[in-house]
Amino acid sequence: MAVSGGRPASPMMEVLRNPRFRAIWYVVNVAELTRWMELLVTSILVYSLTDSSLMLGLVLAFENLPRPIFSPFTGIIADRFDRKKIWVVSLAIKLAAGVALFGLLVSGQIAPWHVFAAMLMQGVSRALEDPARRTAIFDIVGERRVVNALSIDSISGTVGRMVGPFVGGFLVEHVGYFWPYYAGYTWAYTAIVVMHVAAMALAIRVQIPRVEREWRVEPIWNSLGDVVRAALGHRQLVGMLFITIIINGLAFPARQFVPAIGRDYLRVGETLVGILAGAESVGQLITAGILASVGSVRYHGRIFAAGAFGVMITSTVFVWSPWYGVTLLIMIISGIGVSCFGTMQGAITMRSAPPEMRGRMVGLQSLCIGLGTPPGVLLMGWLGEVIGIRMSVTLNALAAIAISLPALFLTPLITRPSPPTPQSAVQARTPAS
Repeated sequence: MAVSGGRPASPMMEVLRNPRFRAIWYVVNVAELTRWMELLVTSILVYSLTDSSLMLGLVLAFENLPRPIFSPFTGIIADRFDRKKIWVVSLAIKLAAGVALFGLLVSGQIAPWHVFAAMLMQGVSRALEDPARRTAIFDIVGERRVVNALSIDSISGTVGRMVGPFVGGFLVEHVGYFWPYYAGYTWAYTAIVVMHVAAMALAIRVQIPRVEREWRVEPIWNSLGDVVRAALGHRQLVGMLFITIIINGLAFPARQFVPAIGRDYLRVGETLVGILAGAESVGQLITAGILASVGSVRYHGRIFAAGAFGVMITSTVFVWSPWYGVTLLIMIISGIGVSCFGTMQGAITMRSAPPEMRGRMVGLQSLCIGLGTPPGVLLMGWLGEVIGIRMSVTLNALAAIAISLPALFLTPLITRPSPPTPQSAVQARTPAS
């Protein structure tokens, strides 16, 4: 693709000029803004109701609990059925959960278990959505531009994470009109429900190309076994998935306790807590923009590993800063690692599978994320009750570093360039012309 004057378009602009990708991108922008705003609002709500780090951790635990249960199956669904319909259904689940919490806030009947139930529904939605959306992006842009497209997709999540918590915190702290119960939270959920409706309306207009994928009728356990065997045969992918489990269990859960750090140690209100919760997104945004503009990447594993260990290292120190500004800066630096980690995680996953298995491979990645997060956030929250949340976060992050290091030397994650994407079964049987 070229621009006026005969000069080639940048990889990022080439992807953004694709109208089908842009349609998906618009939905992701709204959906991610809503997701991060909702997670911050519900976390502050539960912590204000309970004053318990364990209860605060349960918000994230319930949101991620459906992943290890449903992700292997939703990957199969994404490979076999209409990905647009799957996506719309997932957004409808999010809307239903948001409306339910809004009604409970208006009536003044909200309780922590209501939030946990709603987060469980949100988790089911994400388990459905991730394989369908990400494989649809691959189908639209192809292998050559998948890193650029996933980086742009990551930018959407990053902007949502930057703006959503700030808006949510501001509404909770400063907008308290008309409602006799939980006024700030009620106004925040009014905005959340409106955005859920907007995301669903935009998704209905998305056009995802139909891709012929060969699959056969077989027992579901056989299908799951195929993708596990394929993953085990790809040693770079094995290293990436191992680190994914560890970092989601022992490092990423620290972000869920930002409301506790902000209120109890930095002594700031909900608005500044929201800014702190979204601070990583500044570093993510800068890095995702760079990754979206690169022409090609040979060593996906090196960028992934650098990002993962950057997140782990910053997790050991950000909780100890006594100054809000320093904590904010550490979180911004951490966001650089988050962007490298997340973008290359998706790229390695989808490059490791033939087209007919791509949805299941993304489902396996989602399973690994889900395996780590619920027990990890519960452990961190429980330890926070026993030894304090600062010490709990630090010990977990140090454990993540120690456990993940062997994967760098026992797999070719950082030593070899990424192998080419496997052919589909149909392509493999087609003789060369």
